[in-house]
Amino acid sequence: MAKFIEAENRLFKNIFVCRKCKTKRRVPIMKVLAGKVSCRNCKSPDLRVVKKK
Repeated sequence: MAKFIEAENRLFKNIFVCRKCKTKRRVPIMKVLAGKVSCRNCKSPDLRVVKKK
């Protein structure tokens, strides 16, 4: 997929997906682990990382 580091960071670094409505959000990982971040659309605190194919 991504052949160089800049593209891989742009696609995967600090991007999380809501488990309910599947929208993407770019936030720091420490805020997600602390539970301070929720989804913009459905307000769910359940986020997961983007899966690499």
